[in-house]
This record gives sequence, C-alpha cells and structure tokens, in this order.
Amino acid sequence: MEDDAPVIYGLEFQARALTAQTAETDAVRFLVGTQSLKFDNQIHIIDFDDENNIINKNVLLHQAGEIWHIGASPADKAVLTTCYNKSESHCLLLSVAPFAASLCSSFFSSDSRVVSCAAVWRMPSDWETGSHESPDESAHNPQTLELLCHLDDSTHGNAACVLWEPMGDGKRVISLADNHALLWDLQESSTQATVSSTATLEGKGQLKFTSGKWSPHHNCSQLATANDTAIRGWDLRTMSQIYCIENAHGQLVRDLDFNPNRQYYLASCGDDCKVKFWDVRSVQEPVKTLEEHSHWVWSVRYNHSHDQLVLTASSDSRLILSNMVSISSEPFGHLVDDEELSEGEELHQEDKGKEPLKDSVVSTYEEHEDSVYAAEWSSADPWLFASLSYDGRLVINRVPRALKYRILL
Repeated sequence: MEDDAPVIYGLEFQARALTAQTAETDAVRFLVGTQSLKFDNQIHIIDFDDENNIINKNVLLHQAGEIWHIGASPADKAVLTTCYNKSESHCLLLSVAPFAASLCSSFFSSDSRVVSCAAVWRMPSDWETGSHESPDESAHNPQTLELLCHLDDSTHGNAACVLWEPMGDGKRVISLADNHALLWDLQESSTQATVSSTATLEGKGQLKFTSGKWSPHHNCSQLATANDTAIRGWDLRTMSQIYCIENAHGQLVRDLDFNPNRQYYLASCGDDCKVKFWDVRSVQEPVKTLEEHSHWVWSVRYNHSHDQLVLTASSDSRLILSNMVSISSEPFGHLVDDEELSEGEELHQEDKGKEPLKDSVVSTYEEHEDSVYAAEWSSADPWLFASLSYDGRLVINRVPRALKYRILL
C-alpha cells in the first residue's frame, strides 16, 4: 500500500509561524507568516487540493513587522492574530537634516529597541474569490491585511503569543506578555479589545511566559502556560494558579498541547530534546516521556480526532509522528458495541482487547533541511498535517494509509 508523496511549498522569506485555518472545515488550508528584516512581511494562505495533490496560494502583506506567532479565529475564516516584532527608534536626527542619516545609523543600534506587539487582522473581502485562477498574481500584487485592533498594553510588556478560545465564538483571546496573561474581550466585530482580567507570574528574577495553551475542556475555563522549565495551570474564572509542574523539563519548555479527548492530559516539549505527557491531577512524574529527537523540540500537537497520533517538530530538522496509543482515549484500539459484531468478529475483538496496543514511532519525516519550528494538523482532514522550517519550506504530509485503516477498522 503506497503512500502519497509529500507536497513541498517554498516561501521567499524565512518563516516560523504556522496555523491551520481553524474555522475552515471543508477545505485544507494553512496560514504561514514570514520573518524578514529587509522587506515587507507576508501571510501566505495555503490551500491544499487533496485530489490533485497540488497547492494553491494567496499572499497578503503584513507590513507591521516580522511574524513570530500566528493564530486563526475559530469562528471567522477571515480573522487572525499575529505577534510581531517592530523597531522603535529614538533617533530624531533623520528629521533634522539628510546628512544626519549617517550619524543616526550609528545611534540606531543603541538608541532603538525591538518591541513585540500583537494585533487582530482581517483578510480582504475578496481573498477567497478568484484567487487561484492566476496563482502568481497575488504574489506580485499582494493585498494588505486590515488592522482591526491592537492587543498591546505597554504596561504589560512584550507579547509572546495570542490564544483564541477553543471552539468559541471568536470573541475572547488571551495574550501572554512577559509575565502577564491577559484575557481580552473582542467587541464590535473585533475592532475593539478590552482587558477583562489578568494573571501575573510572580517569583524571583525576570519571569517570562514562553508559550501557552487554552484548554478545550472544563467549559474553556483553564489555561496552561510555560515559563523557563516550569508548566503552570490557571483557572480563568479567578485568574489563579491551580497546578504547577516545577522542572517539567531539564531546559526551557517550548510548547504545550492538551489531549482533545482526555481532559486532564497535557503534552509538553522543550530544549532537553524530550516530549512529555502529563496527567495534571498528579504532576510529580510524567505519564510518558519520548526521547526521539536529537535537538530542541519546538512544537507538539495532538491529532484533533485520534488523540493517539502526536506530531513533534525539532531543530534537528525532523518531524516525527508517534502513535501514543497506551495513553490515548482508546488504549485497546477502536472498541465497537457488541451488538454491531458478528460471532467471528466478537472473537477477534476479544483477542484485540486482551492487552493495550504498544506505543511506537510511526514515521520520521526528513524533507526539511533547517530547524522545524511548527507542525499543525489540518482542521478539515484529520489525516493530513503541515510542517514549517525556518528556511521557508512548508511540507504537507499524510498519516500512512496502513495506520489510518488500522485506526478506522
């Protein structure tokens, strides 16, 4: 049973920000944000035609700065958030005289600072219509994103990421800025944002959030965050800490993800090259640890439908798909009601149910030649996923057919 070859798309600029278009459940679509210091940055809308195995693209300008994080609204296909860097120069000589430009350049490095901002954007109204008839046209004459509102509060520091409320109506987001978690209410079609509550990370030194994940369970009332080597859980109703995993990793924790089917299970990855799975009710030890990567692990993602499938992306230039069936919602495989089975199938089901299936690495993908910073499952097709490396290479792959049918049948 031969699997389809991966499909590769190359961006002109370096990139590390990737998300599936969450509100799109019919078409396979991903959004990629670029990181260029010299040129206007872009958001590439990537449509994957599964039948013909080809990619269609649309390019939008993101002139605000280089994109470090991107998130898609769960309710509106045209709305997204970005976290981006911009330089704030305090040099005033440029406005005095042209000859001062050379003087200013020497001041620029010391008198300017890079700030990380966050904003909500809307794609142009016609981004989806007629864009694929001439695929190169959008790249040569790209349209610009419409700024809806900023999610910046200078008193709270630099934005690291913005998280949309899972399965929400697109009216609540959380931004993590330095040591603050800010819960925002979006109003007036996302053109206004107000902070409804905040939580502060307290302790010795300059504490900073590095990443976070909004739990889809408990009526979306919980948040998990990473700072340094620790993972913390927060109750969003009171903005108070509910659990803490000190030294969850030997080095910096890079990413988190909640199991979509098991409400207390959380995955983490970090600079110690490890991926760990936690039951947040008992955080003394991880439930499971993977040590398949040889460098920092930047991204971990549960499959939205089949939670035994876990993607991990690393600076070792590899993407790994693991089958973590022993800690999934179906550790004995897909169990069927007895009424649906014939006598022969019942015997087979009894044999199958005697012992849990074993965890394994399903596949290691080596199409990348640079650090793989992001991996995301499609929101439209549970068997399809994308990965992005820093050199601007986006690769779309599928779960091997043999495993797909083993899970389904």
